[in-house]
Amino acid sequence: MLEKLLKWDRDTFVYLNALGIEDYDVFWSTVTNISTWIPLFILFLLLFYLKFSKTEALYKFLTVLGLVVFITAITHITKVSVARLRPNNTEEINTLIRILKSPTDYSFFSGHASSSFSITTLVFLFLRHKVKWAILFFIWPILFAMSRIYVGVHFPIDIIVGTVIGILSGLLFFWIYQRFIAPYSTSVHP
Repeated sequence: MLEKLLKWDRDTFVYLNALGIEDYDVFWSTVTNISTWIPLFILFLLLFYLKFSKTEALYKFLTVLGLVVFITAITHITKVSVARLRPNNTEEINTLIRILKSPTDYSFFSGHASSSFSITTLVFLFLRHKVKWAILFFIWPILFAMSRIYVGVHFPIDIIVGTVIGILSGLLFFWIYQRFIAPYSTSVHP
């Protein structure tokens, strides 16, 4: 069963990666860089301070930072524990694929997918009643995750698992915020 799943994963990756068109290489190489998304992070922070009191915005921001530390640690521990080679470092397929990036660390699961979906899920849950178009935030993690297959550094299962872990982590931190932090962030201080 596992061997069939891994074969599907490899074959699907090779197929999807081969759909890449050279004319779009610059776009996808740009999308895959975290620095490209800094304006979005600034927008998230700005929306917090426009839509909530300063205290509540600060607590929400600190919750997002806590989530970033958590998801980074979980992703790193998993990658080192599983030690799955990235497609660009897998000898049996790296001559068959388009490689635009060449990281040397491990592949499972995608940190781009887990971090972007976790942050977006949490920010969406915080802002969904204040910003009518908040669902559009999810364009970012979808493009970010898709770019990892395009540039040749993640298998589909890496992306799927990273996405699920990210969404669940965002939900967990929203629950933690609601249960333990919100009562203090919205209380009136003299």
